[in-house]
Amino acid sequence: MSEETAPADTTSALRSSTPRTPTARLGVAVVHDLVEAIVKGDVPPGDTLPPEEKLAQHFAVSRTVIRESVKRIEEKGLISVAPGRGTTVQPKTSWNVLDPVVLAVLLENDSSLGVLDEISIIRAALEGSMSAATAQHGTPEQIAQVTASLARMEESVEDPEVFPDADLDFHFLVMTLSGNELASSITKILFSRARQSARFVGNQSTDAFHLTLEEHRRVHDAIAAGDPAEAEAAMRAHILDAWQRRRFPTARER
Repeated sequence: MSEETAPADTTSALRSSTPRTPTARLGVAVVHDLVEAIVKGDVPPGDTLPPEEKLAQHFAVSRTVIRESVKRIEEKGLISVAPGRGTTVQPKTSWNVLDPVVLAVLLENDSSLGVLDEISIIRAALEGSMSAATAQHGTPEQIAQVTASLARMEESVEDPEVFPDADLDFHFLVMTLSGNELASSITKILFSRARQSARFVGNQSTDAFHLTLEEHRRVHDAIAAGDPAEAEAAMRAHILDAWQRRRFPTARER
């Protein structure tokens, strides 16, 4: 990377973050901060990152750490490295948004809740189709597992410490029983990462738990009845409605 390839204002954009003291995990910290700068648009698509030397000074780490960090960010699709042309930030369409770091940073900076809105839409589509598959192909033994999972939700509906996990177990079970491993894997990644966001899990109450329980019961009943269309519709409606119940209005929406 040559210094001439970096725009004059790119280093200053990175200065908005506080340089980190070197630690055993300093490479992880550098990756996170650079990913955040790109996600937030501090270094927009088409711009180049500062050269290794300047980045090393900024983060108070060695050039080796910077080199390895840049390599990991390139693997995530956020940048491209070309000899003689520097390290160029790529458009969002090139990013691996299922990468744990990229997805975490997107959620950390999701002030509009747009990312969580999109996750709910994707979940509704994928889990709806998986619920239909479970209803269509579920064996008596598998349906009994879904019934047992619903029973655990019923037993814990008044317990805010236990009910969310019983809820999660029901969703994961239906996905697993569908046999669609790819859709299940994608959905579990999105769901598990979203649950780490306070914006996603907030605004809960026992009244909301009871509504959620009834929505799960409709999914269960459709699966038990072998009704794929109803199972899909019930799961789609549940995911979208439950998110709207939890969703806090953003400043722009108030």
